[in-house]
Amino acid sequence: MRTIPMKETLEIEFKSDVKSYPDHALVEEIVGMTNTVGGVLFLGVEDDGTITGIQKKHKDAVGVTALIANSTVPPISVRAEVIKEEKEVLKIEIPRSRGVVSTSSGKILRRRLKLDGSPEVIPMYSYEIPSRLSELGLLDFSAQPLAGAVLEDLDPNQRIRLRRIIQNRQGGEKALLTLQDDELDIALRLVTEVAGKYVPTMTGMLLIGKEERIAELMPTARSTFQVLEGTAVRINEESSKPLLELFENYETYLKAWNPERETEYGLFRIPIPEFDWAAYREGLVNAFCHRDYTMLGSVRVLIDDEGMSISNPGGFIDGVNLKNLLTVEPHGRNPALADAMKRIGLAEKTGRGIDRIYEGSIIFGRPWPDYTESTSRTVKLFIQRAKANLPFAKLIADEQKRQQKTLSIYTLMILSLLNGERRCSLDRIIEVTNLSENKVRAAVENMIETGLLESSGNGKNRSFILGKQVYREANESIKYVRQTDIDSIRRPELIMKLAETQQGIITKQDVMDLFKISPAQAYSLLKQLKNENKITLLNGGKYARYRIVE
Repeated sequence: MRTIPMKETLEIEFKSDVKSYPDHALVEEIVGMTNTVGGVLFLGVEDDGTITGIQKKHKDAVGVTALIANSTVPPISVRAEVIKEEKEVLKIEIPRSRGVVSTSSGKILRRRLKLDGSPEVIPMYSYEIPSRLSELGLLDFSAQPLAGAVLEDLDPNQRIRLRRIIQNRQGGEKALLTLQDDELDIALRLVTEVAGKYVPTMTGMLLIGKEERIAELMPTARSTFQVLEGTAVRINEESSKPLLELFENYETYLKAWNPERETEYGLFRIPIPEFDWAAYREGLVNAFCHRDYTMLGSVRVLIDDEGMSISNPGGFIDGVNLKNLLTVEPHGRNPALADAMKRIGLAEKTGRGIDRIYEGSIIFGRPWPDYTESTSRTVKLFIQRAKANLPFAKLIADEQKRQQKTLSIYTLMILSLLNGERRCSLDRIIEVTNLSENKVRAAVENMIETGLLESSGNGKNRSFILGKQVYREANESIKYVRQTDIDSIRRPELIMKLAETQQGIITKQDVMDLFKISPAQAYSLLKQLKNENKITLLNGGKYARYRIVE
């Protein structure tokens, strides 16, 4: 059975050894891979996946490992082994570097995918190194002094705006308002000391810099707000404004394109927006705080017939991927900028803005936010335009009111999943939510205790549905009966059917295996049939058997 992949990817590389692949070329390929995402290189495999084998000198896996370590700076520790397929192949496992690695001759390389999807190794230029270090969390680009910037480039009017935001936002640190302007700038790391005098940092210019100076000194700090109706362009604004002003403008723009639908809740009428405001704000914060400011490109907000997209240059930071978005420890590409945004009151204090983004869709019964169009160079959030599920939204509101606290994002995700799929196993919940088994188990058991969920079956066959009260609140009692009681009603019928296939004999173990239920539940069903004179006890004890009454 073949264990080697059939084609190359960003993490898989094939190299032919028919003509003895050169050592320097092998080292360069490995440097390119370690400077990107790491991966596996198979020596002795053609580009089309054909296995042609390796030369004698490459059968020494230990020697190849030593060659790579001695030819890279800092040394790369790879794992190499000769594996036997149709022919012998050298498999080299390459870790992702925690810094920037070069060949011993000074070449710094990285790996990328070409337009046709095939990989290649290309030079990593000097201006790309800060981006790489920032991606790895080794360099806070936003805390660096901005070359060419002076204190006069900070706009006093924007500083007034900053103070107003701190005053008005619930999460703003009010103690900052007692500071003088120069003290405030230092506290928020808007400036840093260089050669005995203070100069603006990247964070300072991004938040309160003058627009014309931002455009001149930070050409990468651009943003675009677009609204499309069909193919018609309704708004298309590009800007280099400081972020504090930009956020206010973008919130104003959204109001015109975010219709609200009112629904009755008790004695009140509550507006439900097309796009949740908190999710929109956190999406903006994430885009600007986590974007790569060394890359050309704009943070782009697009509203069209399908929904809303917020994208930014720079892929996920090291350690973050699509599967762990909701569980990974909060960390970003620009910590100084993110910290300032939190202290001002624009960003979530806990650093868990992603939870608010998911919550904004789930509490209205809408599809979850989608990050699947993100790449190694771009992060893209898509929030689908969808009608709110009002009974589900009311359920969430009632439950939060009853518990006098907001539900956890894990609870919301499980409720949302079961609302859509009706019945799920533990494995299915883990698969869809990407949460750990322990977190799912704890959340599920707590929800069963509060009546939000009900379970049936045991072990791996245990499944979950929304609780009776949930169906009742949604006026869907018939659906609840279909999910539960019909199965219970049919159990005696199925027991009799099984007994008929076993020459009229049935045991408690047979019933347990049939329905995946406990011994006590199996005994109760058999006792019910015995009382109805449908079966009779042949012999008692541990191995009791029952026979169909003719």
